[in-house]
Amino acid sequence: MKLSVAQGTALSVGAVLGTGVISMPALAAAQAGPASLVAWLALIVLSAPLAWTFAALGARHPDAGGVSTYARLAFGPSAAAAVGWCFYFAVPLGTPAAVAFAGGYVAGVLGGGHTTELGTFLVVVGVVYAMNWFGLRISGRVQLVLTGILAALLLSTVVAALPQARLANLTPFTPHGWAGVGAAAAVLVWGFAGWEAVASLSPDYRDPRRDVPRATAVAVVVVGGLYLAVAVTSVLVLGPALGTSTAPLADLLAVGVGGPVRSLTAVVAVLLTVGAVNAYLAGASRLGTALARDGALPARVFGTRRRSLTFVLVAGLGSALLPIALHTSMLLVTGCFTLVYVLGTAAALRLLPRGASRAGAAVAFVAVVVLLVLTGPPALLSLVVAAGAIAYRAWRASRSAKIARPSPISAGSVAPKPNTKPACEVV
Repeated sequence: MKLSVAQGTALSVGAVLGTGVISMPALAAAQAGPASLVAWLALIVLSAPLAWTFAALGARHPDAGGVSTYARLAFGPSAAAAVGWCFYFAVPLGTPAAVAFAGGYVAGVLGGGHTTELGTFLVVVGVVYAMNWFGLRISGRVQLVLTGILAALLLSTVVAALPQARLANLTPFTPHGWAGVGAAAAVLVWGFAGWEAVASLSPDYRDPRRDVPRATAVAVVVVGGLYLAVAVTSVLVLGPALGTSTAPLADLLAVGVGGPVRSLTAVVAVLLTVGAVNAYLAGASRLGTALARDGALPARVFGTRRRSLTFVLVAGLGSALLPIALHTSMLLVTGCFTLVYVLGTAAALRLLPRGASRAGAAVAFVAVVVLLVLTGPPALLSLVVAAGAIAYRAWRASRSAKIARPSPISAGSVAPKPNTKPACEVV
């Protein structure tokens, strides 16, 4: 089954909106206070040229390799392998962190602490794995329904809470100085990652050249509008308490509606997480297959969509057991994604024709380079992963050369003709 524009839009919205709206307002406010709204606005503005760049590339070069394919066309197979590995292996590392936000909401309702959070992770990835096992025919339709429900719930929350907004909550505007805005932006990259995930789905559209830009344009408006509405309302309504909130969406709904709302927000959190994980696993499963096709991963493990999907699941389960703090895990993942953005937008500068598309790619390239710097030391993981991809390609090439070592006899040589002259010749 091919994706419709509506389904593609839903997958894009789910990939980008995802878990960011659950906890990002609080995390950003902890870094910059009310000035975090500046970081929100900057990331929303940035997401437009970034999303459009990947949409233009996907429309012109629809391939399951996504950003990896664009890097290969622009810079060669080594760059493609580096980009592909950075995205592909960041997905299982980031999945436990993404589900942890929803797990915190569920644990707040049911109790059980870390055990409940781990159980939430197993349920979410299990459901998403099952949906993607049967392909986009199932996951695309589920995503469309989820996105509609979640957009309505988020808008209802904002409308209910806005009467409690207070302009006094904007002061002091920069409690941590303007440097806090940069720190908040580095955290918020997590909330805006996702445009590269759906690039791998471009060949699954009915008409990629027409449908990919349309779906992306609608998704940019929906994501930007919902993010800004939730962020502004959270700052104006919750005030200084926002920076220390563990469940800002629940707090916002409690202020607007009153009564026991944590059960409802836990459901919303889980649905948002299912949507995000669904989009990422759908894209990653196809990317892994494309990398195996291009020799950047072993085909025996990653050669089919279901094998690739299974690897992401198993690796995600392993990542959930790693003793890494949530904030550190987020920065490690966003570092990998930001490097993907850097190389993807750089490829766009070579592949897209002159005009508005290339100009947008130039703006996006400069912005993501700045974001990579703001990520700081955790961005070094992306360089390690990229180096691993290049080393694997070099090892594979040397191994292939040994196996295919030519025979000492030239392939073009022929056996000598038998001597037909008689043993004794009469002169």
